[in-house]
Amino acid sequence: MQMICKASSAMAALPSNSKVRSGVCVWPGMGQLCLRKGLLYGFMRLLSTPFKTLRLASRTLRVAQFCSVSSVSSSLQIELVPCLRDNYAYLLHDVDTGTVGVVDPSESVPVINALSKKNRNLTYILNTHHHHDHTGGNAELKARYGAKVIGSGIDRDRIPGIDIVLNDGDKWMFAGHEVHVIDTPGHTQGHISFYFPKSGVIFTGDTLFSLSCGKLFEGTPEEMLSSLQKITSLPDNTDIYCGHEYTLSNAKFALSIEPNNEALQSYAAHVAHLRNKGLPTIPTALKLEKLCNPFLRTSSTEIRQSLGIPATANDAEALGVIRRAKDKF
Repeated sequence: MQMICKASSAMAALPSNSKVRSGVCVWPGMGQLCLRKGLLYGFMRLLSTPFKTLRLASRTLRVAQFCSVSSVSSSLQIELVPCLRDNYAYLLHDVDTGTVGVVDPSESVPVINALSKKNRNLTYILNTHHHHDHTGGNAELKARYGAKVIGSGIDRDRIPGIDIVLNDGDKWMFAGHEVHVIDTPGHTQGHISFYFPKSGVIFTGDTLFSLSCGKLFEGTPEEMLSSLQKITSLPDNTDIYCGHEYTLSNAKFALSIEPNNEALQSYAAHVAHLRNKGLPTIPTALKLEKLCNPFLRTSSTEIRQSLGIPATANDAEALGVIRRAKDKF
């Protein structure tokens, strides 16, 4: 990993003993901020020794310096591009070939601006599902750059400008990076997630958020549970890039049904700290989500008691109850 920044001033220094894996650049209003991941303040002290050895779960985002370049992991750069009110699009840049892609461009202008700042073209548009707040920028970006649109075969008639159809189990190459396509329905029937095993990242769209999952617009609790289980079967240090900045409100709900979860308490406080500074909570780590996300904790006795879920209910039934409670929260 390396960081390449055009710094104008240092705002906060990381502790000298911090191990930094990556930084993330975003535009939180007034300017671009380069964020670096260090120790999630106090969080690791609540957890077991094996968890402390995890590569990515011990994280905090601290303002390090103004910069214009995002994280570099292997040869893949990932840059957050805020769109609409709370959406994220993600620019992918392969350092070796210069290939650029964008995941879920809800609108075109922020993506065009981000590309223009670095004088980059756009080769691919990756869509996790057909909703307009994930595909709204497809047409203009395709017309402007000649980019190829990639999406699920199930959604071939609902994704604007689709060129390349992928299905569950397919492997596709983004420059030199193998991408595994995982069918993750529940939010929509044609929802897919893009997993980059070499870089240890997955783009989950609206299937898995930090501390929540997507609403069941077209699917069932059983389908969503199966989709979440596919994601949780990945390595614990997988970074999760989801479609929205919902973590603060998700944390409030999670605490309302599992208030004694100490890991959740600490993470929720950290999330509030980040959002008060206008900073993103994404990416999150899969290991952290397993400890805190109620939709990955359907067997939790405290959650079941809070929502009156019988001990005899299966995990899909419990997920359905949790989802309905979240919808009303």
